[in-house]
Amino acid sequence: MDLIISTISQGLLWAVMAIGVYLTFRVLDIADLTVEGSFPLGAATAASLLTAGYNPVLAIIIACIAGMLSGVITGVLHTKLKIPALLAGILTMIALYSVNLRIMGKANISLLQIDTIFTIFPSSLSRQMTILIIGFIIVLVVSIINYWFFGTEIGAAVRATGFNQNMIRANGINTDLTIVLGLLLSNGLVAISGALVAQSNGFADVGMGVGTIVIGLASVIIGEVLFGTKSFRNCLISVILGSIVYRIVIAIVLQLGMPPNDLKLFTAILVTLALSLPLFQAKINERKRKAANHA
Repeated sequence: MDLIISTISQGLLWAVMAIGVYLTFRVLDIADLTVEGSFPLGAATAASLLTAGYNPVLAIIIACIAGMLSGVITGVLHTKLKIPALLAGILTMIALYSVNLRIMGKANISLLQIDTIFTIFPSSLSRQMTILIIGFIIVLVVSIINYWFFGTEIGAAVRATGFNQNMIRANGINTDLTIVLGLLLSNGLVAISGALVAQSNGFADVGMGVGTIVIGLASVIIGEVLFGTKSFRNCLISVILGSIVYRIVIAIVLQLGMPPNDLKLFTAILVTLALSLPLFQAKINERKRKAANHA
């Protein structure tokens, strides 16, 4: 039972990151590698503030702001300096490695014996149940805010930018601004997730962002395949559930004896299979249609 609660709670904490990846990958139609730097940036910022005695909630807010700034940098590199989005993200990611080391002062910070957002509230519940409840509340708040924002005029402009930049530009919308805004929101969410995961795991490490983009994509694609994409609200729910399902799959393969060192390889194969699924479905449907025509 503890393993199930732990797996779901980890899925909720990582779901905030997955929503951030969804905003760039699906909404803006950009593969943003900044997340591999902004995730540990959130963890490093929160961990440094916590060890300095700051309130955990304030530490998460400041981590979010730091993540937003990293998204703005990528956005400016892409929109103003005309650097391709993929390369702009890589440049920011590389720069953030040094920034994160500067923030922490070393490669790793332990949060053991330090109050975190999961320990400051008095509770008779177990630690895992506390993480589950707080993670659920944070994911719910993040989802409601995103659903509200992308229903506003500026939010709709951000969504339209990813769909057709020329069309939205012809309507007088500054697409540079909407792209920067989308990257800002995305990396802010990713940094929040980094801050939460660090507090949950009890440490922040400069290398904890490696593979973040693949985990985020896996959550997004698994959620879309299993739970659908009928509406924006449906997409948000699918991404959250996709993150939980991904964690359950990882927990199962570890229980079956897979070495932890092979997890990145397994995740890459899982994402590849999920990405290929629509192509296989289209081919199967085409064969069925041809068979029906010949019948």
